[in-house]
Amino acid sequence: MNPQRAAWLFLAPALLVLGVFFLLPVIAALALSLTDYDLYALANIHNLRFVALQNYWTLLHQPLFWSALAHTTYFVAIGVPLSMGTSLGAALLLNSPLARCKPFFRTALFAPVVTTVVAVAVIWRYLFNTKYGMVNFVLGHLGIHPVDWLGDPHWAMPTIILFAVWKNFGYNMIIFLAGLQAIPADLYEAAHIDGASAWRQFRHITLPMLGPTLLMVSILTVSGYFQLFAEPYVMTEGGPLQSTTSVLYLMYDEGFKWWNLGSASAVAFLLFLIMFAVTALMLKFARRGNDGEPA
Repeated sequence: MNPQRAAWLFLAPALLVLGVFFLLPVIAALALSLTDYDLYALANIHNLRFVALQNYWTLLHQPLFWSALAHTTYFVAIGVPLSMGTSLGAALLLNSPLARCKPFFRTALFAPVVTTVVAVAVIWRYLFNTKYGMVNFVLGHLGIHPVDWLGDPHWAMPTIILFAVWKNFGYNMIIFLAGLQAIPADLYEAAHIDGASAWRQFRHITLPMLGPTLLMVSILTVSGYFQLFAEPYVMTEGGPLQSTTSVLYLMYDEGFKWWNLGSASAVAFLLFLIMFAVTALMLKFARRGNDGEPA
């Protein structure tokens, strides 16, 4: 048998599954975004109308969409560096020769990743409760007035960012730890013999060797953080004053609260285009950096 034909035969089951459960739903959602599919069309398909790009035009002229996009961008801009910095710091500590009980700490730091988002978010909502939360209880003993963490528009999103960083940093930590353990120890030994300080070793050995890992982790983290939904849904329900309404939360409201499924599909594809553009820019800057060109 022709090797190329054999390869396609082996790939056929996986391609079939991807086509049925991924490609077809994507095409259907794209077609849905070009219609006014809503509760009336759900009751009677004859009420469905083709509106072309009207859903996209309406969203781009809707202040709530831009507000949700601003909240999501703020979440990504602050949360991604914090998450990656925390992950890299934890990985460096676990990779240190001075670290003790490494398996225990790896498990403990990774545990939040595998816990249910809803359950942990409910616990955090009680911890940050204004009246009887543990955080305000501790602040009160330090002489600081209670803060309405989830009820104040200025504090709600930072609180969600803090929760998301704590919940997700363990996943990237494992990836960084694998990258650190793949760096040859000879490089550090040679740098130590030459008198390089720990900071110089980190700057000139660790970071360059972690370049591909940093790029992969940054793309995964940015993509994940753009899909902010569960945290505000459980902790604030998009409030207060819609200060934690994300693009994905807006899509949920359009589709399952107001039953504007065509508009919700348009929100999803606009978010996809934004994520695609950001990822393409990150890859472009990474290639320029690898080629030694100014970014």
